[in-house]
Amino acid sequence: MTEVTIQKGPLAEATAETVADFVFEDGLRPLGLGGSANGRGIIEAMKRDSFRGQVGDLFVWHPPAESAIQRFLIAGLGRRRDYRVENLRRACRTIGRKMSEIPTRGLALPMVASLHPGRNAPEVVRAEVENVLLGNHRFTKYLTNAGVRHRELPRLAIHTGGGISKSLQAGLHLGRVAAMAANLARDLVSEPAGFLNPSRMVSIARNLARGRKLACEVLGPAQLRRLKMGGLLGVAQGSSEPPYLILLRYRPAKKAKRRVAIIGKGLTFDSGGLSLKNAESMETMKSDMAGAASVLAVMNALPELKPQVEVLGVLAMAENMPGGNAIRPGDVLKMHSGLTVEVRNTDAEGRLVLADALSYVGGQDVDEVLDLATLTGACVVALGPLASGVMGNDQKLIDRILRSADRCGEMMWQLPLYDEYYEQLRSDVADIRNTGSRWGGAITAGLFLKRFVKPGLPWAHLDIAGPAFLDDEASGYPKGATGTGVRTLLSFLSPGER
Repeated sequence: MTEVTIQKGPLAEATAETVADFVFEDGLRPLGLGGSANGRGIIEAMKRDSFRGQVGDLFVWHPPAESAIQRFLIAGLGRRRDYRVENLRRACRTIGRKMSEIPTRGLALPMVASLHPGRNAPEVVRAEVENVLLGNHRFTKYLTNAGVRHRELPRLAIHTGGGISKSLQAGLHLGRVAAMAANLARDLVSEPAGFLNPSRMVSIARNLARGRKLACEVLGPAQLRRLKMGGLLGVAQGSSEPPYLILLRYRPAKKAKRRVAIIGKGLTFDSGGLSLKNAESMETMKSDMAGAASVLAVMNALPELKPQVEVLGVLAMAENMPGGNAIRPGDVLKMHSGLTVEVRNTDAEGRLVLADALSYVGGQDVDEVLDLATLTGACVVALGPLASGVMGNDQKLIDRILRSADRCGEMMWQLPLYDEYYEQLRSDVADIRNTGSRWGGAITAGLFLKRFVKPGLPWAHLDIAGPAFLDDEASGYPKGATGTGVRTLLSFLSPGER
């Protein structure tokens, strides 16, 4: 685990083995090193090698004289007039990634709060720490020579150039915890589905809860039958793996200011069931439990952050397989809420497990509920692979989520829930059917979920199908699992958000 600290004094006085700094494309002057001897040497080297300083660019410079500092990493921020905080986040992820290739005892970085007049210094510290650690992380469990391919950064020091306040320490702490939580979610999503099945997820959740002193309750098939959770049970019928509803609860030491439920879709593998996906579409379906992984990672982080919020984490776990007992197109399921659902497509299974979880949470003592799910390809078509869609029944709740996403750099965009589209979900044989037409698929999926939310309970749905698992490297994120939603939820639950 990386040791993260804040250091007084300018970056030019850093003694770390590796020092990183930032430059704008127009000027190429290191922001932290300024006019120091090393800064001047870097400027000359960048000009000599025609380094441009665009966002994502990285320049490596080795000082000619004997020094405790063995190398300097200079990350581009693009043109000054086009600068936004996401440029800094991406530069930090680039630095973190490079550090995974370098044997070093530590990295020093300047705090560039002066670039962000609209954001306070703790948010800038958080952005730097969080994204260096995100960039540095790799899933190496199954690599036989992992030590050669990846090196975890031992120490990271942020140089303030001034004093160290409690708020700066809090920003650093949140950045470290949020990055570690996102990286835990990434590791869970990266596990092969043959290893991480619903039963294994139960064991992992119990072990994490025990270590963090979280309350943990697991509802197995017998309990799910008593609760009449036809959606969760129906999706799991074709698999030899039983379904589970995992309930984790965090309670603050003092009286909670609010009570929040967060629900994660946990399909550890989604073959599509009898509405079978093609082979290419199944290649990354181990990632269909990314929502549950993010919820578990958030719950694991809460005892360290200690927010004054009571949080119920719900993981709806199942495997969708085309076995002999699998649900068939045309089958009707009786849900926990009492509603009946006609299954038109067995590959629209995520909404079935979430529907039972949402109606269950409606019977608990909570003030608001959020769900995260890799739910629809339609959302990826609408927003692309880097953005999540946000829908819900309460605009104030949605606005708070979008503000939280902005604070940590996760791309989210509100989609509407037009009641007119509900006509697509009308069934001739049941109360509702699980799919509509191909048009507006993300919206009709949201409308389906809305039907199972307790009236009057503020609810928001995050469709993370695009950014949860990237097919290619993008925006400084490596190919594969990203831990989407974790940092937004931790921001949302933090003391600064109301």
